[in-house]
Amino acid sequence: MKLDLEPGRYVVAVSGGIDSVVLLHLLVTTFHLPHSTFHIVVAHFDHGIRDDSVEDRQFVEGLAKQGGLQFYYREGNLGRKTSEAEARSARYQFLQEIREKTNAETIITAHHEDDLIESAFINVLRGTGRKGLSSLGSGREIKRPLLGKTKQEIKDYAAKHNLAWHEDSTNLDNRYLRNYLRNRVLPKLTAAQRIQLVDILDSAGQRNIEIDKILARLVYIDKSGKMDRSWFIALPHAVAREVLSHWLNECSLRFDRVAIERLVVSLKTLHPGAKSDITGGWYFIIGKKDIRIQRL
Repeated sequence: MKLDLEPGRYVVAVSGGIDSVVLLHLLVTTFHLPHSTFHIVVAHFDHGIRDDSVEDRQFVEGLAKQGGLQFYYREGNLGRKTSEAEARSARYQFLQEIREKTNAETIITAHHEDDLIESAFINVLRGTGRKGLSSLGSGREIKRPLLGKTKQEIKDYAAKHNLAWHEDSTNLDNRYLRNYLRNRVLPKLTAAQRIQLVDILDSAGQRNIEIDKILARLVYIDKSGKMDRSWFIALPHAVAREVLSHWLNECSLRFDRVAIERLVVSLKTLHPGAKSDITGGWYFIIGKKDIRIQRL
């Protein structure tokens, strides 16, 4: 297994599970850490969902010390009733804070091909838009160098190098949708079906890049951050959804399909002077001729 990374400063998310342990081992051995042009800090987020999660933190801290790497962690204390989305949001917020604190360019995670397929299935079942088929990828702020590797390849690597890891007991609980897909659905896919699925997801990702380029040219926001309302009202509903999603993404605001549907209708129908709640204190302010985003 090889990693394709440019020299730089990285934050590596390490949970203690087999995927992140293999990733860390690959980084240390491939780039001869810590004495190289690669600078890596290990970050571990304890969600506080399991009683034995402190053992994961101690294990990861030991790996970091063994490799001569800086180590950061946070106890989330999220509780057993925390949803997967809430846990993911808290984890990435922590990773971004460590990235800024250490002046790192990029976060590295251990997501692999099986995660790619699982995430696409979950998003389809939840009524995703086009972005749901390519929600996992590598970019400037987050790199996922194992996306081209299967779970089996990761297991084989761990066995070959006699690596130890901590197994998350909740991974066996099929009440979680991701676990059900991982444990019951993905193992039934043939090799040909997996290849076909990955090709479909890759094509969707490429199309999304091109669509986003078109939207960037199409959506006109003036220097004061306003969009022409008459132009927006005249858009077909499906196009209006895409335009609105693009605008919110550009503003780094979180949303889901239900919110987009609600916002499109309100921006087209509310009277001038009204406002429509987006999230976290951010609103669309609706004028007679334009629409703007403002925090109140």
